[in-house]
Amino acid sequence: MTSTAYPPRPRGPVVEDWSELPDRSVWPHEWLADELQALQRRRAVDAAEEAELILGLAAQRPASADPDGPGARRPGWTADGEPGVSEFFLAELSVILNLGRGTAAHRLKRALTWRHKLPRTLAALKAGLIDERRADALADVLAHTCADVAGQVEAALLSEARDLSVYRLRDRAGALMLQLDSAAAEERRQEAERTADVHLHPSGVAGRATLAVDLPTDEAAECLDLIDQLARMLKADGDPRPIGQLRACVHSALIRRPADNGLPLVAANLRITASLDSLTGASSAPGEVNGLPITAAHLRELLARVAALGLTTPDGGTLTYAITGPDGRLLATMTPVDLARRGCPDHPDDATAAGDGDRSGAHKRDDAGTEVEAVEGEAVDDEVAEACSCPVLGPPPPTHAYAPTDRQRAFVTTRDQRCRFPNCGQRTGQADLDHVTAHADGGATDCTNLCCLCRSHHRLKTLARGWHFRLTDDGTLHVNTPTGVTRTTRPPELRPPGLRPPEPAPGSPPTDTHPPEQPPPTDDPPPF
Repeated sequence: MTSTAYPPRPRGPVVEDWSELPDRSVWPHEWLADELQALQRRRAVDAAEEAELILGLAAQRPASADPDGPGARRPGWTADGEPGVSEFFLAELSVILNLGRGTAAHRLKRALTWRHKLPRTLAALKAGLIDERRADALADVLAHTCADVAGQVEAALLSEARDLSVYRLRDRAGALMLQLDSAAAEERRQEAERTADVHLHPSGVAGRATLAVDLPTDEAAECLDLIDQLARMLKADGDPRPIGQLRACVHSALIRRPADNGLPLVAANLRITASLDSLTGASSAPGEVNGLPITAAHLRELLARVAALGLTTPDGGTLTYAITGPDGRLLATMTPVDLARRGCPDHPDDATAAGDGDRSGAHKRDDAGTEVEAVEGEAVDDEVAEACSCPVLGPPPPTHAYAPTDRQRAFVTTRDQRCRFPNCGQRTGQADLDHVTAHADGGATDCTNLCCLCRSHHRLKTLARGWHFRLTDDGTLHVNTPTGVTRTTRPPELRPPGLRPPEPAPGSPPTDTHPPEQPPPTDDPPPF
């Protein structure tokens, strides 16, 4: 009889060199199953510990410390936050966890529910007797009922929770709660109505996105039936496209081309980012539409629809060129009017000499070479004009006024593209230009002291105690929380220090060496 010697199961500190991890495929399958179950128990224990740590920190951030008077938060604009806890706590928690504000709000709410309404569930979680997902489901269903009713539901279900699927456990808890406290179900419905919103999520396919709206069940069913009827009418008229595609087209048309609905006509605001090589077909580099990636072919089709393929200003839109250095740092922005000036008026000879090789006709002060990008039409230029010390191109000059100039606003919004607070994805159209060093404290109204912050995070920086923000000349923002946690955010196009774009293979077409970032979920609208 022969026996196989298996390697010992790993124990002790976390392995830092992943190449040294043992090959799990040689383990007995019983060992693998045991380790997976042990991992679930450890996750449960960690979730309970995390909840208690969150509650401990929240207790040190009371709402009584928030500003009361000028600058105080208007009630009713957003529905996140918890009574008695500072309005700025969720932002701090999101930075500490390095997660979005919505995730931080969920973890705070469930921690409060476990402690005050489901203490036996929290104890079972600490002991690894119930997994995180089932404990989370109970907290989600019972968050809006009283502690007495939550305790009765908990007593009835906790012992069998491990034998129920997560969805079955959620349904059973909801049914029991309705029997014991119908008012809680109504409160939950009203809470859902207050937090309802429309969200845009990137799809798994480049150039596609999902538009999701949270509606009452009857309204959602009515909307879907209406969309389905109109799609079937198109199908009956001979449209060969699949019915699902027709439903999607009908939905889009109803929103973008409203008929007699009594609403005022509005124009959508799309921010399109592209490279010139992508526009001409010389590269397959992707572009962006409001921060969401799209393919190069989709990009050309879209710009052709808005008559911007020739890099002309589209009707009702704007066109801004952005000059960036080799590391992606924004050096200057200019409009087509600036481009038409063809260089420095004080050095016409230099401008003429540069004109044949420089499609932008503008001087560049980076002798190492630059890219020319455009927002809502981004142009890339590989040629380098003769260096000139005249300020034809460069960041807009500072102003003595408090309000930024139009050129400063164009530069900073082009550089930042969205709120710069860690894990916030609010687009610049819904963001303020903030003085990183306050203007009242001597901070200049200059692009090296301005960054985009959504209204909520602008208020946090201005009013919350213990926070520190620092902006470097290249636009890198360092944020320090009152607990000393530091997060760094860079402009989307700026590459980290030392990271250079890879060299293309010989004979290969140009490619985008710095694809656009995926924005985090937008769950932080301005509070007023």
